[in-house]
Amino acid sequence: MTTHFQRRQLLIAGAASLAAPLVQAQAAAWPSKPVTIVVPFPPGGGTDAFARPLFAEMTKNVGRQFIIDNKGGAGGTLGAGIAAKAAPDGYTFFMGAVHHAIAPSMYPKLDYDILTDFVPVGLVSAVPQVIVVNPQRVQAKTLPELLDFIRKNPGKLNYGSAGNGTSHHLAGELFKLQTKTFITHIPYRGAGPALQDLIAGQVDMMFDGLGSSASHIKGGRLHAIAVASDKPAPGFPNVPTTKDGNLPGYQVATWYAIFAPKGTPKDIVDKFNGEMRKALNGDVLRTAWNGLGAETPNLYGDAFGRFVQAEVKRWAEVVKSSGAKLD
Repeated sequence: MTTHFQRRQLLIAGAASLAAPLVQAQAAAWPSKPVTIVVPFPPGGGTDAFARPLFAEMTKNVGRQFIIDNKGGAGGTLGAGIAAKAAPDGYTFFMGAVHHAIAPSMYPKLDYDILTDFVPVGLVSAVPQVIVVNPQRVQAKTLPELLDFIRKNPGKLNYGSAGNGTSHHLAGELFKLQTKTFITHIPYRGAGPALQDLIAGQVDMMFDGLGSSASHIKGGRLHAIAVASDKPAPGFPNVPTTKDGNLPGYQVATWYAIFAPKGTPKDIVDKFNGEMRKALNGDVLRTAWNGLGAETPNLYGDAFGRFVQAEVKRWAEVVKSSGAKLD
């Protein structure tokens, strides 16, 4: 005689056997409608600068639209929270950044966990931070000249950031810590608005991802003091490095990456991953990334997940050492 427990186990096994082909069929048909990419900053910033070319290329290759949905605010954590709660059906992905490895140390009550509420898909790009100034407001041309002015005029200069807890903010705090200088932090709701005010002369300088500053440097609207690296950035061989400016220990890079809400079927994540790799390895994006001073790290899936874990730990140490706080 079949017991109630046995009948229950048979029902569960039967449901699982029916669900497996359904998930496989969904993955095979994906995408059958537009896919939304949550970008947690306003248009015009570094995340946007990489998201739009990538998903324009994927739209062309796949034949379905990949739609950018900008959800700015709270240093990128507002959009992350929205993406974490999205249906894990393969039609919402999240374009995160190094900011989301910093946020756990800066925001005590996040409504998501970057390590447990998302599936790591892969890195899109990595680009060094660049120290940029408004040339009308700051006359310094080199890093030694800038440091000399700051030391002689403590507190006179300010720097804009994409928001509290972002890499722009922490790059500034780390700069102050290592150079023993003081510059006033002015947080914005994204790199785009901060850059607009920098170009307009409302703020003096930024520690920006090179990707979002690239066109303004080339156009002469901003002056690049140095990239925060010991080697020149791709496409920008004439911009000095912080090593050239006698500050070799100051190295900061911004990375941008794709995550999926936890529970997204693995077959769909794998298919998305394959399409992303195809786009990133094509000539169109290789050329575009070079123009933005970026590299494309070959880091996907579990290996990328381990990278994020290491970044969360690394930035927690920077936050502690610098004493950075929410303004």
